[in-house]
Amino acid sequence: MKISARNQLPGIITEITAGAVNSEVSLRLANDQVLTAIITAASVEKLDLQVGKAAYAIIKASSVMLVTGTAVTTSARNQLAGAVSQVTQGAVNSEVILDMGANISIAAIITKDSCERLELDKGQSAHALIKASCIMLAVDA
Repeated sequence: MKISARNQLPGIITEITAGAVNSEVSLRLANDQVLTAIITAASVEKLDLQVGKAAYAIIKASSVMLVTGTAVTTSARNQLAGAVSQVTQGAVNSEVILDMGANISIAAIITKDSCERLELDKGQSAHALIKASCIMLAVDA
C-alpha cells in the first residue's frame, strides 16, 4: 500500500492503554523517542496490536506543528526533538524537515510566515508537536 502521508515512522509498541471507545498506543522509535497515538479500540483489535509488535506511525505533514526554544507547555502529547535539516520555501507554505537521529526525520508543512517568524534554518534545534489523535497506526500485512 502506498499513501500520501509524508511521515511514516517505524517503531515498536511499548504500551497499550485500553478504553471503552478509544485506546492509547505508545510506539518507541529507533531514536528512543516515544509517540503516543489515540485510536479506536476496534482498530487495536483489527490490527492485532500488542506490546512488542512492530507498527508505523502515520502523520500528515500538515498535522505537525513546530516550536523552537525550551520548555514548551502544550496539550500536544507528542513533542519530538530534532534539528532542521531542510527548509523549502513556497509562496504560501514552507516545508521543514527535522532530523531526529537514527535515520528518522519528520516533515512539517507550516505557513511561510510562521517559518520566517521562527527563523527556521538548517541546523537549528526544534520540536515537532503532534496531537495523539492526529496519528494513525499501520502494521505490515
